[in-house]
Amino acid sequence: MQSRLVFVVFAFISISAFSQNADTLKHKLLRDKSIVVLPVVFRLPETRWGAGVGGSASFNFTKDSSWAKPSQVTFGLTFTQNKQILFFVPFKIFSKNNTYYFNSENGWYRYNYIYSGIGENKVKDEKFDTDYFRFRFLAAKHINATTYLGARINFENYRITGTQEGGELSSGIINGSDYSRTSGIGLSLIKDTRDAVFYPTKGIFGEAYVVPSNKIFGANRNFVKISVDVSKYASLGKKTVWANNVVGISNIGDVPFNQLAFLGGQNRLRGIYEGYFRDKNALILQTEFRQEIWKIIGAAAFGSVAFLGNETSILRMNLPKYTYGAGLRIATKNHLNLRLDYALSPYHSGNFYATIGEAF
Repeated sequence: MQSRLVFVVFAFISISAFSQNADTLKHKLLRDKSIVVLPVVFRLPETRWGAGVGGSASFNFTKDSSWAKPSQVTFGLTFTQNKQILFFVPFKIFSKNNTYYFNSENGWYRYNYIYSGIGENKVKDEKFDTDYFRFRFLAAKHINATTYLGARINFENYRITGTQEGGELSSGIINGSDYSRTSGIGLSLIKDTRDAVFYPTKGIFGEAYVVPSNKIFGANRNFVKISVDVSKYASLGKKTVWANNVVGISNIGDVPFNQLAFLGGQNRLRGIYEGYFRDKNALILQTEFRQEIWKIIGAAAFGSVAFLGNETSILRMNLPKYTYGAGLRIATKNHLNLRLDYALSPYHSGNFYATIGEAF
């Protein structure tokens, strides 16, 4: 499915300091505050005209040391001409001098997606409408200087509200083609040796987790999701960073189609519409060169390749999917970047992405 951004208007606002006479309670709690706001006007084939606001706030806790990692809260609210709504408030919080780490993806969405089949069984693109609430929460604690151990909660209530007649989804033969509720609690292990949170120049950040979705936790599907996501950063010079990312995902059991490992979107294989390829297993390899050019302006060039698989063929290494592209960066305090990427693939004519923070 082609997700071609026809028109984008944005305003870039950075507020990195507040008056010392502002709310004293906030000054006692937070310091080094920075806010980025992005009013957006856009047009997509799936949405027609749309508008909204998105942004990000970064900060440190006042009681933490100067070397403590900054935290980030992102927010967004968008309405479209097709009566779609996207509301999301994800966050990453470090507290007690990095002793505790909290990460959450929260959002409610009324949106359209394209279903194009599972695995190599590509079917004619089928547009479908969905309402879903997503809550993914991680709470972790240091077990040594660079390692966290924690618990992860994954919950998603996913309802299909409309499909195209004659399509594979509308036939009802696809698992989850009407409704699914996944819910589970599992273990997470994190390794973090980065020198910075928003724009690392060296080190590793990785998470491995196992989360079962089970009726015990209120789900209506029983399956286990296993994920490993590792990024490595290396400096090639004072202003050049080479970033690499490896993601492995496997689903075992009664998995609805919306929970399968998928490719595409703004972080994994940019250049492919989110979910255009999906299957039970996926291996994703991404590389990106990041270059500071002048003051707050930077650039990036990236490429990705991925392989899908299932129970009978764990990974189909002979059928790779790949994308490539380049982009601009505008940095704020703590190097929290506005990211403008244009990505290409053999499957679509080109996709544009405007968002906050690096892809990995």
